[in-house]
Amino acid sequence: MDPVRGSAVRAVGETASFVEPEHVAAPFLLAVSDTCAASLDVSPDVVRAHPSLLTGNDLIEGADVFATNYGGHQFGNWADQLGDGRAISIAEFVSNEGVRSEWQLKGAGMTPYSRFADGRAVLRSSVREFVASEVMASLGVPTTRALWIAGTGEEVMRDRFYDGNAAPESGAIVCRVSPSWIRFGHFELPAARGKTALVKELADFCMARDFPGVTSYADWFREICERTAVMIAHWQRVGFVHGVMNTDNMSVLGLTIDYGPYGFLDGFDPSWTPNTTDAGRRRYRFGQQPAIGFWNLQRLAMAISTLFEDTQPLQDGLIHYEKTFVSLDAQMQLAKLGLTDEADLPLVNELQSLMQSQELDFTKTYNALLNGYDLAQCSYRLEPDKEALSLFVSKYQRRDRNEGLMRANNPVWVPHNWMLQELIDETQKCYDAGTECRALNDAIEAAAEPERFPEQVAKWSDLRPAWSLSERGCTDLSCSS
Repeated sequence: MDPVRGSAVRAVGETASFVEPEHVAAPFLLAVSDTCAASLDVSPDVVRAHPSLLTGNDLIEGADVFATNYGGHQFGNWADQLGDGRAISIAEFVSNEGVRSEWQLKGAGMTPYSRFADGRAVLRSSVREFVASEVMASLGVPTTRALWIAGTGEEVMRDRFYDGNAAPESGAIVCRVSPSWIRFGHFELPAARGKTALVKELADFCMARDFPGVTSYADWFREICERTAVMIAHWQRVGFVHGVMNTDNMSVLGLTIDYGPYGFLDGFDPSWTPNTTDAGRRRYRFGQQPAIGFWNLQRLAMAISTLFEDTQPLQDGLIHYEKTFVSLDAQMQLAKLGLTDEADLPLVNELQSLMQSQELDFTKTYNALLNGYDLAQCSYRLEPDKEALSLFVSKYQRRDRNEGLMRANNPVWVPHNWMLQELIDETQKCYDAGTECRALNDAIEAAAEPERFPEQVAKWSDLRPAWSLSERGCTDLSCSS
């Protein structure tokens, strides 16, 4: 641990620093995830009963709270020290089943790694992380979770689109949970500084705590590669685009972390990225995510290479990533059509080409095929090629499909940016009134049990509305939060 306590921004040679959250003016609960609470054996009523804990104004007695130190490659370039600039770990919790989770407050104030930032987070980004992480969990995507979102009663200045127009926004804090928050960048930073002993110490700690039963570095790296492949295959299944796949945003557990400028596909477009910072190169576009996963794993392999006598185990792990992703992606893309025979993969490719040429909504198309309604209703074109759509449907209907498999692999709806903007607006009203926002919980529950919310789901499973095309935050996003 860093021998210097406190949040003064500085270069740190150790893996973590003791810090304390900054007090906020008026903490109050906006929403608590019942499903996340249940997975932790925590009562939502207990959360509601301790408002001063929501933002870190009070801490659990005896807790040593800290922020961790890591580096990373950002958009392909080495960025050196980054670290938890606004995330502070406040608790380690073990459920009745023995499942460990680490709780972080995101937006709780400055740390030694805040650089030029204030350590705070705003309502819009907090709502986006709270909703997306819980919806992704309900969709079976490996992800970190969100336990609660709280208002701070304070305003935060943000230049939302980096265009020189800074403005005050409502401040908020998310309590997010994960079995581990160790990232690729935790190993990259000490490796870049030549601290091989620290790399080994952290690797041994990570293996012992987060990978029980794994006893060799080769098996450990192979497991990281496999989990990363599984995660990205699920991203491709549901049309999720992370938007900022820097190595500091990659979990060694293969969990989706750091929900920033993410998005879900509207029309099927492999070149799409929701991140305006990435608009030129499109490094993190939807179709590029599997390759970026491989590139990031290469950076991790280089960082931990001093643990190995030769590089063959690392090369084997990377090959395992490729094979695992290719196999899983094929299975999942077939499963979306209710198919299992790899001989039908050309049909998958044909559908994706059709979705792209006819501008078909990614999520809505599969639900149309499942429920038997016209694919033309899924198009963003004024006049889609109905003959081409009909020919594909005729060909597809000759296959023996498994509807249960389709339902298990196709979301009824996903949190598109326009839907999230509506939720942000609704939450702002509750924030101004100082009350809980039921709409946030309803959104999470509507993903887990869509049959309970037919009107909401019918709206959210429809095509992107025209108004969203000119609404900033629906059409372009930045890393600003």
